[in-house]
Amino acid sequence: MIIDIHGHYTTEPAALHAFRDKQLAAIADPARRPGSTDLGISDEALLKSVEPQLAFQRRRGSDLTIFSPRAAGMAHHVGTEEVGRQWSRVSNDLIHRICTLLPDNFAPVGQLPQFPGAPPANCIPELERIVNECGFVGVNLNPDPSGGYWKTPPLTDRSWYPLYEKLCELEVPAMIHVTSSCNPAVHHTGAHYLNGDTTAFMQLLQGDLFRDFPKLRFVIPHGGGAVPFHWGRYRGLAQDMKKPLLGDHLLKNVYFDTCVYHLPGIELMAKVIPVDNILFASEMLGAVKGIDPETGHHYDDTRRYVDQVAGLTDADRHKIYEANARRVYPRLDALLTRRGHPPR
Repeated sequence: MIIDIHGHYTTEPAALHAFRDKQLAAIADPARRPGSTDLGISDEALLKSVEPQLAFQRRRGSDLTIFSPRAAGMAHHVGTEEVGRQWSRVSNDLIHRICTLLPDNFAPVGQLPQFPGAPPANCIPELERIVNECGFVGVNLNPDPSGGYWKTPPLTDRSWYPLYEKLCELEVPAMIHVTSSCNPAVHHTGAHYLNGDTTAFMQLLQGDLFRDFPKLRFVIPHGGGAVPFHWGRYRGLAQDMKKPLLGDHLLKNVYFDTCVYHLPGIELMAKVIPVDNILFASEMLGAVKGIDPETGHHYDDTRRYVDQVAGLTDADRHKIYEANARRVYPRLDALLTRRGHPPR
């Protein structure tokens, strides 16, 4: 089985965007508030909306995509905390419906109703709802709800601890994922996303979070940002800070996905990051949708890169494509086992 752990719902029906527009307009004019959270989107419309993802699954040979709301659409810095709470619920409910309609193709991951300055613990009710009531297998966690201005305490700060306790209790990993950038100096997909990945790793390196939460699991997407390319720098910084070796300090709890859109990048990643810490992903229909003129294939067809990496054994590829995902996402493993796909 080939599990893509990083897919976003970027083909939403127009009705969702219309609801969001009304929701934000109501901040200035309450009379424009949406009358209902029922978007009027039929099951047929939802199925049609994900036809592009299904076509790419068939064409590229993947089996299951872990599916979450559009990352840029989370927009935790927009509106009010209550608006964000409602928006997260509406967005998560759509993901739940799609994964219920197409359980063999998608498994659900949710967004949290984070808001600048609000305690992360405020997200716990929605986390419990989507996991306990809707069967979600993971969440996206934004280390910068301010949208590019980094006003939030680092991920190692104790203000995050109540949320981490709940993640551990529920056995749910978190993908570190920022949302859109409201800072005009920082492009959201080309800079903010990669900055977020890199900054989160450095925050974790500086602290001792996993001493307090040995069962907490983070996935850092987009290949870890700058981390693999500068692995020697981080090893050296950890040494200067008198931290343990990175394998002991972070790599029992931190994982990286393969959303790197050229073969040399994946080759570097496979040389630097232990294979047990690499999870297959494409961010399908995400930041880069075009065709690479040098190869004639889509940039985000990341399976092609993994298949071409010299030195990876069949056992290594099995870990990257399936086994690591099932280990990092235990609720996904249980879900697949119940459906007749035991781990091997």
